[in-house]
Amino acid sequence: MTKIEKALALINTFASGDTEKAASLLAEGYIQHNLAYGTGRAAFVSSVAYLASAPVKTTVNNIRAFEDDDKVFLQTVYNFAGMGEQVAFDIFRFDEKGLIAEHWDNLAATAEPNPSGHTQIDGTREKKDVDKEETRRIVAGFVGDVLRGEHPEKLTSYYDGDKYIQHNTAIADGLSGLGAALAAMAEQGIAMIYNKTHMVLADGDYALACSEGTFGGVPTTFYDLFRVENGFIAEHWDVMETTAAKETWANPNGKF
Repeated sequence: MTKIEKALALINTFASGDTEKAASLLAEGYIQHNLAYGTGRAAFVSSVAYLASAPVKTTVNNIRAFEDDDKVFLQTVYNFAGMGEQVAFDIFRFDEKGLIAEHWDNLAATAEPNPSGHTQIDGTREKKDVDKEETRRIVAGFVGDVLRGEHPEKLTSYYDGDKYIQHNTAIADGLSGLGAALAAMAEQGIAMIYNKTHMVLADGDYALACSEGTFGGVPTTFYDLFRVENGFIAEHWDVMETTAAKETWANPNGKF
């Protein structure tokens, strides 16, 4: 099995309830960064067993899957035990034995289409076989210059005019749509601040940036997936998740 196939097999155990399969894919010292779950292989297997016992079956619908060296990153829609659909980004790190050794994620409830009619998951599916390091460079530059605010004057240089497909639930297409949304937030006194970017993973013309900061003064984790085309940011999907208060964490590992 490839790394992507293993990652998909693992998340599908939430639907199948196959605890033996889950255990076979995980390293014993599995590190969990979802703060609602315990760390370790046994804790993951227990969560699979718990979902299998629920009266409503869990559903798993993977949308996009990517691989970057020892990591796989996925965009998936989950409905855990009938609690409602959530859009998620999952990242899995594999060890030298090919077992899944570490996991990070960000989840948000599904929402209505945005002002341009796009959902959180629709849009381009095809991945182009281009230099992932160039994709990583462009996305890392954009995240630093624009999202972390290190060189905001470079904003327009990352876009091909107003060509930009937006899947954020509140923002319309185009650089113009982004500008309008940021202006509206400013008028309401809402600040979206990216303080630190922990990972920029890339595969072909896609890259996922994982950052932390605040939204409206509340600690928040930002996962932003970008598609790059002809050297410009062309399409964007994201999941923002409020970071749980430390006293509620089920493991000590933190979001990153």
